Amino acid sequence: MRIVLPLLAAGFVLASAPARAQDDSAELAKKLSNPVAALISVPFQLNYDRKLGPQDDGGKWTLNVQPVVPIEINKDWNVISRTIVPLVSQEDVFPGTGRQSGLGDVVQSFFFSPKTPTAGGWIWGAGPVLLLPTGTDDLLSAKKWGAGPTAVMLKQQSGWTVGALANHIWSFAGDSGRADVSATFVQPFLSYTTPTAWTIALNTESTYDWKASQWSVPVNALVTKVTKVGGQLISVGGGLRYWVDSPEGGPQGLGYRAVLTLLFPK
Repeated sequence: MRIVLPLLAAGFVLASAPARAQDDSAELAKKLSNPVAALISVPFQLNYDRKLGPQDDGGKWTLNVQPVVPIEINKDWNVISRTIVPLVSQEDVFPGTGRQSGLGDVVQSFFFSPKTPTAGGWIWGAGPVLLLPTGTDDLLSAKKWGAGPTAVMLKQQSGWTVGALANHIWSFAGDSGRADVSATFVQPFLSYTTPTAWTIALNTESTYDWKASQWSVPVNALVTKVTKVGGQLISVGGGLRYWVDSPEGGPQGLGYRAVLTLLFPK
C-alpha cells in the first residue's frame, strides 16, 4: 500500500498535466483577445493587399510589429502600452515610382485600465494615442506628428469576446507641404476561444479620413492557436481580409494575413 498510493498519486499528476496545460493555453488565448490584458506579448502581423494604384496592379506587404507591455500603476490600475511599428514593401502603388520599402509611421497608444471588470463584467481602458512620423520614405509616411484619444471596451464570457477599440488622431505639426491628418479608427471585434486554445475571430479595422471624406474598411477573419515551441509560448495563425471600401487607388478585393505572437506570461 505504501508503494501503490505514491504511484497512484504520480499517475494522477501526469494524467492531469496535459489538461492543466490545455487550460493554461486557453486562458492565454482569451487574454490575447483582450487588448488591455495584463500580458506581455509581441505580435508579428503580416498583411498582403493587392489591386492598389491607378491601374489596380499594385501590391503591398506590411509587417506590423506590435509589442504590448502592461505596467502596474497601483493595486487597482494598469497602463497598457500598445505600439504598432509597420515595415512596408510596396510596388506600383504610386504612378512612376516603382517600389518602396522601409519603415512606416509608428502609432503608440496608452490605455489606463482598471484591473477588475465592472459589476456587469465589462473591461475597459482609455488614454492617449500618438502618431510618430518615422517613415523612411516620403511615400511611406504622412510626415505629420499627431495625437488624440483612444478607448476600448469589451466583455468576455463562456469563451466569447465581444467589444470595440477606437481612436481619433489629429495632426498638430510636421511637413507643412503635406495634408493634415484627421482620422477616426474603429475596430469592433468578435471572437470565440475553444477549451483547446483555438480562437476564431472576426473584426474590421475601419478608418474614416475626415479630410478626404473617405472610408477604408477591411473585414478580417482569422483562426489562431496557442501552443509551445521549445520553451516559448506562441500564438500562430492566419486568415483572409476583404476590402469592403477603400479610397481611390487603395486596396481592393481579397487580401491575406498571417500572425505569429510571442507570449511572456508572468
